[in-house]
Amino acid sequence: MNPTNLSRTSLLCADDYALHPMVDDAVRQLTLAARLSATSCMTSSPRWPQAAAALKDLRPRLSVGLHFNLTEDHGGTHAAQALGTVIRNAYTRQMPAAQMRKAWREQLDAFELAMGTAPDFIDGHQHVHQLPGLRAAMQAELQSRYAAHEMPWVRSTAPAAGLWRSPKAAIIALLGGWTATRQMRHRGIPMNHGFGGVYGFDAPDAASYGAQMAGWLPHMAEGGLLMCHPASGVMEGDAIGKQRPVEFEYLMSDAFGQLLQQNGCHIHQGAINLG
Repeated sequence: MNPTNLSRTSLLCADDYALHPMVDDAVRQLTLAARLSATSCMTSSPRWPQAAAALKDLRPRLSVGLHFNLTEDHGGTHAAQALGTVIRNAYTRQMPAAQMRKAWREQLDAFELAMGTAPDFIDGHQHVHQLPGLRAAMQAELQSRYAAHEMPWVRSTAPAAGLWRSPKAAIIALLGGWTATRQMRHRGIPMNHGFGGVYGFDAPDAASYGAQMAGWLPHMAEGGLLMCHPASGVMEGDAIGKQRPVEFEYLMSDAFGQLLQQNGCHIHQGAINLG
């Protein structure tokens, strides 16, 4: 173990809160086990008001953010498009600015109504928050709603040093991660310092997912962020529904605790200051 890393903290965020009760259950268990820093919430979900109530007693140990969504239809209850369509429309400038701003406003309003506060941070389902037009609408909405001292931090998907060699991580960064990071830095919007957790959702068991984690963790600097997608059971009909409990099993395991110790890390809980 490198003695200089003994105090290094890691930020671990579970995406998709309110998507399904088993996602919410996993978030609660991981938080209480001190294995989670944050969760990002789908306020577009019809379950959101009910799910939000269960989050309140987990704060402030758990940071709670908005998981901006354009591509999940929640069983037909929310207007959504395929990710490829959203990407194409963003890059061909076919998304009206007023429509994009309205989507941000509605999902932020839903967060604030249920939680009684601004989100601690912002990210996007399938990283749509970083696409052209959508990132500008996000920045405009945030700066119109929040003073500098209460500005939520925003997820940067610029890979942590050494992780850009992953083809999928590089594609996500090329589709807006690097550009959005430069723009947010220029505008003084706080964000994480490096990103990890990207893989093909193809780990067959907890040990295999642990091998992925062992590849990410040494590259994560202070203020870096790892994403995860746990659930406490298999979610039928969900694209990664069988992978979610694999992640949950590993993140709750002694093996994960040992990996953190070997890398001189601990999972941060409490207020996250990335200013």
